[in-house]
Amino acid sequence: MAGVDYLAFERIKAQFDVNELKIVWAGSREEFELSDRISRLVANDPVFRKDDRASLDRKELFKNTLRKAAYAWKKIIELRLTEQEANKLRTFVDQPAFTDLHWGMFVPAIKGQGTDEQQAKWLPLANKMQIIGCYAQTELGHGSNVQGLETTATFDPQTDEFVIHSPTLTSSKWWPGGLGKISTHAIVYARLITDGQDQGVHGFIVQLRSLDDHLPLSGITVGDIGMKFGNAAYNSMDNGVLSFDHVRIPRNQMLMRVSQVTREGKYVQSSVPRQLIYGTMVYVRQAIVADASTALSRAVCIATRYSAVRRQFGSQNGGLETQVIDYKTQQARLFPLLASAYAFRFVSEWLKWLYTDVTQRLQANDFSTLPEAHACTAGLKSLTTTATADGIEECRKLCGGHGYLTSSGLPELFAVYVPACTYEGDNTVLLLQVARHLVKTISQLGSGKKPVGTTAYLARVEQLLQYQSDVTRAEDWLKPNVVIEAFEARAARMNVAVAQNLSKFTNPEEGFQELSADLVEAAAAHCQLIVVSKFIEKLQQDIPGKGVKQQLQALCSIYALFLLHKHLGDFLSTGCINQKQGSLANELLRSLYSQVRPNAIALVDAFNHSDHLLGSTLGRYDGNVYPKLYEEAWKDPLNDSVVPDGFHQYVQPILRQQLRNARL
Repeated sequence: MAGVDYLAFERIKAQFDVNELKIVWAGSREEFELSDRISRLVANDPVFRKDDRASLDRKELFKNTLRKAAYAWKKIIELRLTEQEANKLRTFVDQPAFTDLHWGMFVPAIKGQGTDEQQAKWLPLANKMQIIGCYAQTELGHGSNVQGLETTATFDPQTDEFVIHSPTLTSSKWWPGGLGKISTHAIVYARLITDGQDQGVHGFIVQLRSLDDHLPLSGITVGDIGMKFGNAAYNSMDNGVLSFDHVRIPRNQMLMRVSQVTREGKYVQSSVPRQLIYGTMVYVRQAIVADASTALSRAVCIATRYSAVRRQFGSQNGGLETQVIDYKTQQARLFPLLASAYAFRFVSEWLKWLYTDVTQRLQANDFSTLPEAHACTAGLKSLTTTATADGIEECRKLCGGHGYLTSSGLPELFAVYVPACTYEGDNTVLLLQVARHLVKTISQLGSGKKPVGTTAYLARVEQLLQYQSDVTRAEDWLKPNVVIEAFEARAARMNVAVAQNLSKFTNPEEGFQELSADLVEAAAAHCQLIVVSKFIEKLQQDIPGKGVKQQLQALCSIYALFLLHKHLGDFLSTGCINQKQGSLANELLRSLYSQVRPNAIALVDAFNHSDHLLGSTLGRYDGNVYPKLYEEAWKDPLNDSVVPDGFHQYVQPILRQQLRNARL
């Protein structure tokens, strides 16, 4: 029954124009048209096929990645794609590759930390891929604690060179993508030693391999760290190990935009403010939040479509069984994830604006918003990546046994995504950084220093400490100000309480260690407030189509009230709401699920994910799940032969009770 659209009736139910919502999701009509065009280009090219990845062994998978990366680069040149179009193409190829770190970390590091002269030398080579770079920061023994890195870069004034060295086993660079087999160069982070003084961690451009025969240069030991979690997933990437044995590089290969070492070996600060480095960090983390919305939306799309196709129980007089999506238990697990995907998309849009604003301020030597922006992006990176990783796994469970099949697309999506909880800052460590910022903000309230940005609500802390919700009907929870005030009061009270408890310790760091779990929870409450408030702000903008706005309002309420339900203990214990008001919120939440149900398929169609990108038998646009599952099963290499290899040698002796005589 190929060609039958099993989800057509679901799409007829929709109460809004899905094309209008596609534009809202994409951010603009131009962005939608760009993404749609590049997505189709990739999906229609057989070189970019994805369905065979899980059956390839590691070497075949890696060679397959190299072939796709080379072909993608060829298409970028042939079609004269812009930088934005090229990034889209690599995204839709959807296979972790050495190019990810080259474009995502190596090039931005040179742009952000290199001098004008260094950029003029290295960027043309990198932009033409005449060199391929990676980002070597994390070590075998240190990750989140960057200041604890052990690799050294000692200046030798006799030769005007830095000597890069790995003094211990744990100082070996470990994890950088692209390092294991492909990168010719790396941005290496090491402890700068000048005249016997440790000047802290700095970045250096280091050539790793010959540009002639690709062999490692003298003093460099480099290789792949081995198989990672999942079938294909990140095993298409050559995450590497790297150690140095007194490797010499010219002095001008230290990234010197912010600090420099003179020919005489003197360490000097540049006139460029050191805070500019943090602008790059804000950029990277806002991109991670955007990636979270995309990854979660893919999982939700698969689970929602399959939930509408799958029928189980409830048949009357031989009629059709009930669609799984009509069970309230399924809705209560699925629809908050659908709402979260939209919430993360809109907060990522705001973060793009924040990055632009911070960058402009930094260039004007205005650093007033930088600490808050740094804490904000750190917290949202932690919040969204944790929720997305958990959400993808929940979507797998929502698809029952079939979700465990590689062909469902969910196991590989999870395996590819879950490292986001660790890279660019461990999520718990990041929340502790947010907590430090919030505690410091609260401690400065008495001095007259006004909180800015997402912490501005703390200026009303006395009012929020007295707040008590006046909700009397379930419908009251639909009012944006009612929701915002409850979330503000909860966050303010949790952070004030933990700040007060910290003040009881004579040693602040000892208190921070002792109360770290409370600090993490208080920081998370603050971050959830940010996402809720930015979703509400999005709804106050001009959104085309009455039906579109109504559905987004329903999703916004679902997101907020689901968080309230999940963290009801916080809201009750801090006295923001009472038990009756919590029950009313839950009552409204159930009714909102019913409101979203007729539009569920249209809401995931608005993500505009192609079947190629989803790579899922369960999440197909046409809903033709079962024939595709059956077809995919027979493609497995085990089915190449009727009698499997090894049967006659190992199993037949058991069946014939001849195990004693068998040669195993």
